[in-house]
Amino acid sequence: MSGAADETNTVFGPEPVKARILLVLVSLVASVLIGLALAARGGSATGKSRDDGIVIGLSMDTLKEARWQADRDMFVRRAGELGARVLVLAANSDDTVQVSDVEKLITRKVDVLVVIPHDGTAMAKAVTMAHEAGIPVIAYDRIIRDSDLDLYVSFDNERVGELQAKFLVDHLPTPGKGRIVRIYGAKTDNNASQFKRGQDRVLEPYIARGDIVVVHEDWAEDWKPENAKRIVNAAITASGPGIDAVLASNDGTAGGAIQALSEEGLAGKVLVTGQDADTVALQRIAAGTQAMTIYKPLKTLTRGAAELAVQVASKRLVVARSTVENGHGPVPAALYDVVTVTRDNLLDTVVRDGMATYDDVYRGIPEARRPPRP
Repeated sequence: MSGAADETNTVFGPEPVKARILLVLVSLVASVLIGLALAARGGSATGKSRDDGIVIGLSMDTLKEARWQADRDMFVRRAGELGARVLVLAANSDDTVQVSDVEKLITRKVDVLVVIPHDGTAMAKAVTMAHEAGIPVIAYDRIIRDSDLDLYVSFDNERVGELQAKFLVDHLPTPGKGRIVRIYGAKTDNNASQFKRGQDRVLEPYIARGDIVVVHEDWAEDWKPENAKRIVNAAITASGPGIDAVLASNDGTAGGAIQALSEEGLAGKVLVTGQDADTVALQRIAAGTQAMTIYKPLKTLTRGAAELAVQVASKRLVVARSTVENGHGPVPAALYDVVTVTRDNLLDTVVRDGMATYDDVYRGIPEARRPPRP
């Protein structure tokens, strides 16, 4: 793919002077702004650290899913518009490979490292290695734990969980009462824990009263749909078909859940949540087998992340309005808002924003059942 890192001709040289990230706390009326100032020890008068322009290293967990391919393409495009090059390496969900990828990007002397970790704990080593080489690190959409991380760029993941759970509670056959299955994401992904915390915040009062009963729950290893399918198969085997809803934490696990429900003739009869606004999930929503998804506007995230990466690489001031705890301490964070998508607002959200076309969303839906074309 254009912009991918060339793994040959690795350049070695003297270790760059280690950059420092300074945290500046500024009290405001309603919030605390955390300013990130990258101390310009070394570098040119323009703030660039190299003669050939800014180079961003992007270490990705995987490119096997359409969502991550879209992230890569939009991130690279926006960085290019800002005059930066992006070297991209994907690890295919292998922690050892991802650490090796980071080492390769460090030897290429990137100005800033952006990491989408497979395992948020395992990649703490990457932060240490990058800092030893004087390279700041931004975690993209998944936090890196137990490390002196410079910046975290993502959506408000606990808010995602809250919206999923609130939708489920409000749309059960008897609102606020029912029997549900919970599918969490990968245990290695801190986002999965954040989604769960948000869900718990909404569900706990209902569960405590006995109004909502969790008949089965489990973590879907590596977010794989087949693992989610097994969870729902197990739930049906243990409790029978008397399930009102499946609280699936993303669209992939929702798809696995719906496969299991289809085998029992229950698809479209059991409420299923999701997240990511994958095209196949939008098609399921249009068809009525998936009730909702959470749309995380990737244009907003990718453009914002690319702009922040260029700012950090240029040693310019960055203002983060939030912090996220990663086990080492509070990490400055730029968190973007999310949107609930249902059959009623498909056109006004993902189609309007160009994340999916009308024809893609309503593929397989008879013309008579489609809304007017915008």
